[in-house]
Amino acid sequence: MKKKLLYGGGIVVLLLLIAYFAVGNYFYNYALSAQDEKEFMEDNPNLEDSPFIDAEVEAQSVRLDDAFKAAVQPEKWAIESNDKLRLQLQANAYMQNDEHKWALVLHGYTSSSSNMTRWVRNFYEQGFNVLSPDMRGHGESEGKYIGMGWHDRLDVLQWIDEILAQDPEAEIVLFGVSMGGATAMMTSGESLPKNVKVIVEDCGYSSVHGVFVYQLDDLFGLPEFPVLHAADTVAKIRAGYSIYEASAVEQVKKSTTPMLFIHGDADTFVPFEMLQEVYDAAPVEKERLIIENAAHGDAAKVAPDVYWQTVWAFVGKYIQ
Repeated sequence: MKKKLLYGGGIVVLLLLIAYFAVGNYFYNYALSAQDEKEFMEDNPNLEDSPFIDAEVEAQSVRLDDAFKAAVQPEKWAIESNDKLRLQLQANAYMQNDEHKWALVLHGYTSSSSNMTRWVRNFYEQGFNVLSPDMRGHGESEGKYIGMGWHDRLDVLQWIDEILAQDPEAEIVLFGVSMGGATAMMTSGESLPKNVKVIVEDCGYSSVHGVFVYQLDDLFGLPEFPVLHAADTVAKIRAGYSIYEASAVEQVKKSTTPMLFIHGDADTFVPFEMLQEVYDAAPVEKERLIIENAAHGDAAKVAPDVYWQTVWAFVGKYIQ
């Protein structure tokens, strides 16, 4: 009888382990595998353009973006990641003559450098050299997983070194949107060279586990335990990092770099409430810009004049 009970118990444990890893693997592939299509990003109501975007103003901005892409051809830069994966990472560099102002522009989740023209162009028109990398698992960069900003923060340190190798007198603004904003905040907690003068983040999340808990409930109505814990176990095995350690809040607590925080109050993809978490955590010179009626990533489209005036005023305090 004891043997039967032990055998039965072992079977139950084995089945639970199989189920645990099956669930973890499913959600890892769903959210973090760079090789799986992210179908939940398509027709997602939380990613719809804000109805408050002025169609005429936006059309003019698109024309300017297209003209910029046709007129300014980027240099191709490349680095090899410092970790054991030795990933080949790519970036587009838009160079000015004899300028020491640099913008390091970071894209969002499932995006790429090629989708950052709006922000690249605006910095370029202000006289900045602009370096816009494809983060690991995105665009032309290698990688089988999405780092959600955590491993990417270390790649950003290497890109900063590449800028300084090109221009030791560089004065750098670190700028990012969505996952790029989170990456910028996560980078802020590292030991940065004095050349990094200011950081601007637009609609970045406060932590990876926080945004995943929100998305689990929003998309599936599922609880954090055991689903996210299972995904975290698989992430540690397959991507080499923990969902629970990747925190913008904990990183900005260690920052000494001035920061501008931007968020739309109609953002339901990276919830607007996360703005307060990261803003309160940062013990630095800081400002925040809240764009009314802006959905996720739409702040620069809903109120472009206010957006860019605020960015230039804040960046201008630290980079002339």
